[in-house]
Amino acid sequence: MNTEGLVEVVLPGKVEPEGLEIRHGAVPAAGAGQVVIRMEATGVSFAEQQMRRGRYYDQPPFPFVPGYDLVGTVQATGEGVDPHLAGTRVAALVKVGGWASHVRVDAADVVPVPDGIGAAEAETLVVNGITAWQMLHRKARVRAGQTVVVHGANGGVGSVLVQLARAAGAQVIGTASPRHHDALRERGVVPVDYRADDLAARIRALAPREGVHAVFDHVGGRGIVDSWRLLAPGGTLVSYGSAATRDAEGSKQWPVLKLLGRVWLWNALPNRRRACFFNVWAGRALARNRFRSRLRADLTQVFAALQRGEVTAQIAAQLPLARAAEALRLAESGTVAGKVVLNP
Repeated sequence: MNTEGLVEVVLPGKVEPEGLEIRHGAVPAAGAGQVVIRMEATGVSFAEQQMRRGRYYDQPPFPFVPGYDLVGTVQATGEGVDPHLAGTRVAALVKVGGWASHVRVDAADVVPVPDGIGAAEAETLVVNGITAWQMLHRKARVRAGQTVVVHGANGGVGSVLVQLARAAGAQVIGTASPRHHDALRERGVVPVDYRADDLAARIRALAPREGVHAVFDHVGGRGIVDSWRLLAPGGTLVSYGSAATRDAEGSKQWPVLKLLGRVWLWNALPNRRRACFFNVWAGRALARNRFRSRLRADLTQVFAALQRGEVTAQIAAQLPLARAAEALRLAESGTVAGKVVLNP
């Protein structure tokens, strides 16, 4: 008999972080093909910052439990699941539901965490690591000797992206606020102040004459046009968000649709450059098994890169689940480097 209770954080509607609610209940049981994970670490992503404003483009209706990813130990296995999975540490990408002491997921969606990697360390690399790996290697196919531009090079995804790009032998130009420039230089990145009025011109002065092989842009908005213009023939623009519209009002779909429209138009032009809008969930509905096998393969590669020292797990802060409001405020403040992690 399990005496532990379920503790979860609920987003009740469009609220300030202090409006998050703590709910108690019974620990869920594992159904057929499922496991119940006892959460050890979950994180605050940009997604939750948008969700509390009602601006994440496919968020569920309120109220719901946020939490994009988690790491924990399998506590129970359902019918048809290898019972040996119980007691192992795993990671899961869930989009919502991670901010809870116990989370039920399909067994096929969990990825083993190698021995020697802590829960909080692994947590910093689940959504950020998969996103960075897939954009770099599956979308832009970056090779040694190429030059890439990473916007927000100190951010959650950006910091992993620059390290993976350097490990692949690429030259990296990274935009960030000046206080992060020294840390970026230590990683072999050429930093540029993202607030500079002539940002595109500054990047162009640092880039090879024909342009760069790839630009990774999470900002969207008007700056996406500058990102496109930086590309060399054969280059790829990977757009993966619309941070520029985080605090905007109005339709949450419109910024994404506008981006998709631009991407479609650019790809229709005969200019030997490519643009894509990256969404980590793309392909899941149509080919779930392929999606799962890719996710497992890519996250396994990211964990291996961590073990080799090519990537560091940047933990900005660790706070208990009950202090989720504080964690969300901290993540939104823009004052920390790395991931804000929640523990049970």
